[in-house]
Amino acid sequence: MALDIKSPSECKYTEISLGEIMLRLDPGEGRVRTARQLNAWEGGGEYNVARGLRRCFGMKTAVVTAFAENEVGRLIEDFILQGGVDTEFVQWIDFDGIGREVRNGINFTERGFGIRGAKGTSDRGHTAASQMKPGDIDWDHIFGEQGSQWFHTGGIFAALSETTAELVIEACKKAKEHGTIISYDLNYRPSLWKSIGGQDRAQEVNREIAKYVDVMIGNEEDFTACLGFEVEGVDANISGLDVENFKQMIGQAVTEFPNFKATATTLREVKTATVNDWGAIAWHDGKFYEASHRPDLEIFDRVGGGDSFASGLIYGFLKHNDPQLAVEYGAAHGALAMTTPGDTTMATLEEVEKLVSGGSARVDR
Repeated sequence: MALDIKSPSECKYTEISLGEIMLRLDPGEGRVRTARQLNAWEGGGEYNVARGLRRCFGMKTAVVTAFAENEVGRLIEDFILQGGVDTEFVQWIDFDGIGREVRNGINFTERGFGIRGAKGTSDRGHTAASQMKPGDIDWDHIFGEQGSQWFHTGGIFAALSETTAELVIEACKKAKEHGTIISYDLNYRPSLWKSIGGQDRAQEVNREIAKYVDVMIGNEEDFTACLGFEVEGVDANISGLDVENFKQMIGQAVTEFPNFKATATTLREVKTATVNDWGAIAWHDGKFYEASHRPDLEIFDRVGGGDSFASGLIYGFLKHNDPQLAVEYGAAHGALAMTTPGDTTMATLEEVEKLVSGGSARVDR
């Protein structure tokens, strides 16, 4: 049984994301602590999905977020516009001149290399997006009058504050009311939860949000930390057993949350920062679907690979409504996105479809 997705003729947008977008500052091949120059990008877990669907897959997408009205906010907006994502639903908040009350988030990110892992240091306190709250957004206008086939958000935005978690729940309720498919990436980040109640609070918030989700995305750590599921007798760090972990967790998840219509995760064994085994698995309607496995995948920048997996997965459902194709598109797109710098994809649909159909990396002339 396929997902019950609204017709494109009923909707202005294919997909809308709710989340925070930060300015990413990247030292390239060096370290943040010794950098003398930094490359600027934009990035955010939920936004990266909307951008991937627009830039790689050619779908009409928009983002719901907030920025402080200053030069940094306008720089991030310029990046969003370059990616083709609609900014109609961006809120602009008056800047107090110094950032005591409202500011824009910054994320310093190292790619890592070999035995040195990727490292992120975010500076996102008091951001405009973290202060968003229920009542700020006219969801009936967005999902009812404008219309969207799909709505995506995630655990990073939900962890920013008490009010962002409440906003996610408000948005999901309205999306469901208007027949929009809802996907959610658990994306557990201990650093975001540690000052607001830790893992216990993460489970409280995410278990409430999960009641409204159609397509749940997350790995073993996400399902354990955010939803409280345990896996008996399986070591998540041993190669080849991640699939069994996922299957056990999904058995628990769909029993407790029968509203889940599909779930998915990437399967990654980190050998070094630049060499990973890479694959993916999805569940839909009682069956599991595995993507082509890519051992020893060479990584240039792993940040955003999971978000690109999510956008490929969503594209597969939207375009083909086929879980096997969806997980293949997700795995292929995520793999390609990690071959280029920055959070967001630089892959083309042609490149993704070449991988999905079993193509190689031979030169195109």
